[in-house]
Amino acid sequence: MRIFNNKVLLITGGTGSFGTHATKFLLKNTKLKKLIIFSRDENKQFMMQKKISDKRIRFFLGDIRDEERLVMAFRNVDYVIHAAAQKHVPLSEYNPFECIKTNVNGAQAIISAAIKTKVKKVIALSTDKACNPINLYGATKLCSEKLFVNANQYSDFKGTKFSIVRYGNVIASRGSVIPYFKELADNSKNKIPLTHLEMTRFFITLDSAIKFVLKSFEEMSAGEIFIPKMFSIYIKDLIKILCPKNKIKIIGVRPGEKIHETLFSTEESNNIVEKKDSYVIYPYQKIFKNNKYKKIKNFIYSSGSKKNIDYKKIKKLIDEKFSPYFKDR
Repeated sequence: MRIFNNKVLLITGGTGSFGTHATKFLLKNTKLKKLIIFSRDENKQFMMQKKISDKRIRFFLGDIRDEERLVMAFRNVDYVIHAAAQKHVPLSEYNPFECIKTNVNGAQAIISAAIKTKVKKVIALSTDKACNPINLYGATKLCSEKLFVNANQYSDFKGTKFSIVRYGNVIASRGSVIPYFKELADNSKNKIPLTHLEMTRFFITLDSAIKFVLKSFEEMSAGEIFIPKMFSIYIKDLIKILCPKNKIKIIGVRPGEKIHETLFSTEESNNIVEKKDSYVIYPYQKIFKNNKYKKIKNFIYSSGSKKNIDYKKIKKLIDEKFSPYFKDR
């Protein structure tokens, strides 16, 4: 973590689940000069200020759609984690203009502001829904990925460097399915809604996601998409873990929803190398010559693959790390 010593880091969407936990981790484990929380929700910023007290932290109200405001926020910033996004799939389907403004136009504003203010490195957080998307949210995140990868051409690979971290669902993050299921499970009479019996999803812990993103700052050169190795689970099995006393109600697949998610496609695998705990997609325009890592081809990384589905590992993560969280609710 020495890369962050005496540096200034800014997190967009910094009052969300990722930003809040990343802030605590960074303040405890690094020697940052300053940490800037950039978000548009004044109430969340106020609540975060009350919970986290450190002279290195600054709060900056603003919207990522507003490039002028971003330029002000990015002055003297070394690194940026772009975590802000409109993420709710059905809401994005019914509010498409807002989704595009935030996830696409906002990404473009981040890129322009970072280049103008000479930010050293930017990592944008993405999602498995960006791979072969069938919903607007996934399509906007795919577009965002393309913007960030190709933004390196605008900075000529010598100025600001841009890369991506793409992962699946974060266990117990704000607005995710696990807290929702546990809230319903408080009453054993509630039926737990399930869209499809074969539905699977990738899951990662918040701690693992944060550490992976910070590690990626050290490994990135420009244009890579970093993907952590993750396990998946049938959602029906997830419900059995979280809501053992409740019955399941099949409600049908929602607009824009997939049965299985994919972290990378067969087409993308031609540009991928495999590492011990991750995969890295290299950009097409970048020549990659390194025999240190295993190159893979014609492989799809799907949550529905029997190789990736691991009930015991997901259950262990929930039991060990999140039981106290649910008891306090």
